[in-house]
Amino acid sequence: MNQGSMPELSWEAVDRLAAAVAAAGRRAGLPYVAVQSDLGDPKPMTDGNGHAYAESLPWVDAGAAYWRDRALALRSSFLLAARVFAEPIWFADGRLGSWRPTHSLDAIDCSRVTEEFGYTGAIIAPAHLAGGQVGAVVWVTTAPIDIPAIFAAHAAEMFTTALQFLAAHSELATRRRRLTPATLSPREAQCVRWAAAGKTNAEIAAILSLSVSTVRFHLRNAAEKLGAATRARLIQLATAMGFLGRHV
Repeated sequence: MNQGSMPELSWEAVDRLAAAVAAAGRRAGLPYVAVQSDLGDPKPMTDGNGHAYAESLPWVDAGAAYWRDRALALRSSFLLAARVFAEPIWFADGRLGSWRPTHSLDAIDCSRVTEEFGYTGAIIAPAHLAGGQVGAVVWVTTAPIDIPAIFAAHAAEMFTTALQFLAAHSELATRRRRLTPATLSPREAQCVRWAAAGKTNAEIAAILSLSVSTVRFHLRNAAEKLGAATRARLIQLATAMGFLGRHV
């Protein structure tokens, strides 16, 4: 198709992809789905109106409001797996695997997942996106099903659908935060560079002969420009976009 004839990406298109993600899980026998386009963002993934997708997509415990748990991405073994492995992942019988042998998943303890949460099987689709952003779609079931067979039959389609959804959402969310490419001021870049070196705000202030409040101001401005919700995400994005490699 000629690029000029392609429709503009819209929130309606992203919502259709969200529905396709849920439908792919149902076809595979994994009816419950959780999504997050940026595991480094403590806020839930939302649609164009600011409503969390988790409120409309089906989950095992509909009243759990798991998306309000800001530390979930740090504790979840499934999301940890999505951070360290970029290909589709299955969960069954208390362990993780993929379509090829890998040691990346061996150290992740999933032995108590079924006992604690009731999930008997899952397919996880990591999405390692532009700028170092990592997202994931997780489909789970509480029924006894043949996960290896389902993975072999459906994982490729599910992975593709998840990647399309998360990448499209990430692009629109970035547009919503800023309409022009971000540019850090020299002082903002200096502060982020020292933060990336592990310095505290007080240490950066001493190095640059600034007040601590001024350092906070520059770091906050840099985070807003890059669309970063956390200090770690700010450093990650600034590094990926080349700001920390510039002489300032």
